[in-house]
Amino acid sequence: MAGSCLPVLGAVLIAPVLPKMQEHFAAVPGAKTLVPVVLTVPALALALLAPFAGVIVDRLGRVRLLVVATVVYALLGTAPLWLDSLGAIVISRVLVGITEAAIMTCCTTLIGDYYSGRQRNRYLALQTMCSSISATAFFVIGGAAGSAGWRAPFWIYAVGLLLAPAMAATLAKPRRGGVAAIKEPMGEKKSFPVRRLAGICVLTMFGATVFYTVPVEMSYLLDDLGVKSTSFIGLATAVASAATVAGSIVFTKLRGNAAGRLPLIFALCAAGFVVIAFASSPTVVITGAVLNCLGTGMMLPSLLTIAMSKLDYADRGRGTGLWTAAFFVGEFICPLALIPLESATGSLAHAVGLLGLASAALTAGGLLLSRRRPETPLGEAV
Repeated sequence: MAGSCLPVLGAVLIAPVLPKMQEHFAAVPGAKTLVPVVLTVPALALALLAPFAGVIVDRLGRVRLLVVATVVYALLGTAPLWLDSLGAIVISRVLVGITEAAIMTCCTTLIGDYYSGRQRNRYLALQTMCSSISATAFFVIGGAAGSAGWRAPFWIYAVGLLLAPAMAATLAKPRRGGVAAIKEPMGEKKSFPVRRLAGICVLTMFGATVFYTVPVEMSYLLDDLGVKSTSFIGLATAVASAATVAGSIVFTKLRGNAAGRLPLIFALCAAGFVVIAFASSPTVVITGAVLNCLGTGMMLPSLLTIAMSKLDYADRGRGTGLWTAAFFVGEFICPLALIPLESATGSLAHAVGLLGLASAALTAGGLLLSRRRPETPLGEAV
């Protein structure tokens, strides 16, 4: 769980110090573009390289790669403490994204290796919970550390040097014939199930866009309504984050097929977006955000559970890498997708409303598909 939080640390920790960093590198050509890239480029690198990390996971082993990647993550993450070139810092952040791809793929793959059935579902939900809670915590920690200067938050990356020995000491090498593994006939080679994963990966890209809309756009939505207090915006974001955690907890209590619940989960996300689209006060925006995040808290572990159900031991690393890549591609394109929608509708709130309509259309399509083919829920059909 701690390892799964490291990519989240990379995504939010330095966000509060970007203005100070911008001021420090004001004389550098292109600084207005490069400084925000310092925050976002690890996610892009993670998205592009996670499938390759999955191949390495399957060939070299999960635990060994996780330990090595965590050590390298700590070294590269703290590099900006002594780098004076903005270009060199950006390069170091790209390399951090590569290690994050390995870490995230290894952690999720190990959950699939160690556990099965409802126990696996609970741990996948716990992964979402920990990531959501850590995102809020790291934002606060980054802001507090930033009072000592823009470089100070980068010291937090050194936590990897504490985690790596603990991982090496406590994580057992999973066995092919273990509780979560599917035994294969000896000597039989199976091709990688690309077709089985393609649909769920496409759905995950859309789901990730839905998942990140509230965290990314909340401050802008409230600003459009005249809210300028950063403390209020931070509190509102924290409330929405708490709803994501609550959704993950609800997921662990639900019984039945995860794929069969997806249409209703997307319907809840859509309802939250529609409330935001017609909001005339900050309170209504927060209400819509809570509804949406309650749905996304159930959506993320549902999508991951479906993907895991399609993979056996030999393919789990590559499959998890592809799923992780799809999710972070969705994260990266989230703000980019809303820009043309905002231009077309005239406001960010209405753009979010259109995304809600797309989620509702997906819900309707899933329910229609389930009626026509009762044995094939939305998640299985894709």
